[in-house]
Amino acid sequence: MQFKPDWEEAQEHLVAWWEHSHYRRVTLAVRAPRPVDLPPLRAPADVQVRWLDPEYRIAAAERAFASTHFGGEAFPWFDANIGPGSLALYLGSPGVLHETTVWYEPVADCVANLPKLRYDGQNEWWRANLRLVNEGMKRGTGRYLTSYPDLIENLDIVASLIGTQPLLYALIDDPGGVKRVNGEVNELYFRYYDALYELLDGPRLGTCFSAFQVWGPGRVAKLQCDFSAMISPEMFREFVVPGLTEQVSRLDYAVYHLDGPHAVGHVGALLDIPGVNAIQWTPGAEAPGVEDECWWRMYRRILGGGKGLLLLGAAFDGVEALARELGPDGVYIGTSAPSIEAADDLLARATKW
Repeated sequence: MQFKPDWEEAQEHLVAWWEHSHYRRVTLAVRAPRPVDLPPLRAPADVQVRWLDPEYRIAAAERAFASTHFGGEAFPWFDANIGPGSLALYLGSPGVLHETTVWYEPVADCVANLPKLRYDGQNEWWRANLRLVNEGMKRGTGRYLTSYPDLIENLDIVASLIGTQPLLYALIDDPGGVKRVNGEVNELYFRYYDALYELLDGPRLGTCFSAFQVWGPGRVAKLQCDFSAMISPEMFREFVVPGLTEQVSRLDYAVYHLDGPHAVGHVGALLDIPGVNAIQWTPGAEAPGVEDECWWRMYRRILGGGKGLLLLGAAFDGVEALARELGPDGVYIGTSAPSIEAADDLLARATKW
């Protein structure tokens, strides 16, 4: 790729990581600033244009690629997201666009009042996402990857469709209704995923999920349930695990996004799902960073349970201690370096750890 000339070698590292092994060293993505002199790019005044106009989105992305050094397994992608949880938009949730994120408004006040969820090929948000994906593929071929939108699934989407508090009540008052709607959500997830897989030439190029910087050959996805921070491990096994188990059975590789200390109680259930290849850890607001020793015991548990680890946003000066503690097999660390020279030095030293 134009912005990643060593992409084939990076793929070797990433495939080894998925297989809980390593290729030459720990899997390590290191981004660094690349000094370039670029003319200013004026952001459109209309926030909707900033989110939905392919020309602006791609121009902004290509400027970022040109000014970034992608060291190790770091790679450039055009992010085709319309917020975290695009599936809710496709299923009828009115999207509220903000500067840096998208909020999803409920369409009903409880699961019983939700109409049966269906695929809608003419949904305005879906069509907008297709325009972003198609233009990314047209402009990015041989230069950078185009990513899947961050679809999201399971109870997170149900919460977007009816609201978080009504869903919490429904787990007690209407568990059968929650399971019915959740099943519809997860089935429709693959209706949209499969369409994107063809558009993004997944059989040839593999799958890039910009959410948490993963790539893999074949059918790959990042899965999650941030809603799980509010429920017990027993409820997680009852309401969330069946959907996750069905999803991973239809994928080649899957990484689960574990978000915050209140979700840690679900690690045991995740270790019991064979098709979850790796767990990505986000410590949460105000918590120590991913490199901090307070998380090492959990990391060892995850690795000992046969899962890989994806640890993004590690402090540059904490990478070596973290890698030495965990070893190279099944460990993927992402960090930012202050310069290209520092990035290259870190990668060179990593082969000796």
